[in-house]
Amino acid sequence: MKTICDWKNCYEIGSYRAPVEKDNSKKYRLLCLKHIKIFNKSWNYFENMNDQEIEYFIKSDLTWHKTTKKFGSSDNFFNILWNNALEDKLNIFKSSNFKDFKKTKISQTDRDALQVMELNDVAKWEQIQLKFKELVKKYHPDKNQGSKKFEEKLKKITLAYSQLKKTLGKK
Repeated sequence: MKTICDWKNCYEIGSYRAPVEKDNSKKYRLLCLKHIKIFNKSWNYFENMNDQEIEYFIKSDLTWHKTTKKFGSSDNFFNILWNNALEDKLNIFKSSNFKDFKKTKISQTDRDALQVMELNDVAKWEQIQLKFKELVKKYHPDKNQGSKKFEEKLKKITLAYSQLKKTLGKK
C-alpha cells in the first residue's frame, strides 16, 4: 500500500519520515522527496526554546536524557556490583584453595586485570577488593562531572575486577 505525501495539496508518494513532535516519540508523517527537503531545511529542533532550555538539553544529552543515580543509591549499578563483590557466596575466604591461590601461576589475563587495577602479581584478594573500592570511588562519573574518560576507565576496572573475581572463585 502506497502512502500519499502528507503535505497540503500534494499527491506524490510519501516515502520519507518527518517527525511530528520534538519529544523523540515514534510519531511521524510521510513526505515526498520534494517536501522532505523543504521540511529539513526549515526544521529547527531548538525553535521556541530559550538559551537555558537549550543548554539543559545539551547537558542532558550527555546521559541520553536519563537521570543519573547518586553513588550511594541502592539501585546504582556500581553500588550493586560492589555489594555483590563483598558477599562471599562462593566461600572463597573460608576455603583452603584461596590460601593456595598465590602458589599457582597467574594467567596473562589475570596479570592484565591486575595491571588495570594498578596492582602487582603478588596482590592478595583483600588488597584487590580494597583497591577496587578505592578505584570505583576515584573514577566514578558522578564524582568527575560525568566525564566519559572516567566512565571508560571505570568500565575497564570493573571488567578487570570481574575477571579476577571469576578466576579466584574457581580456585
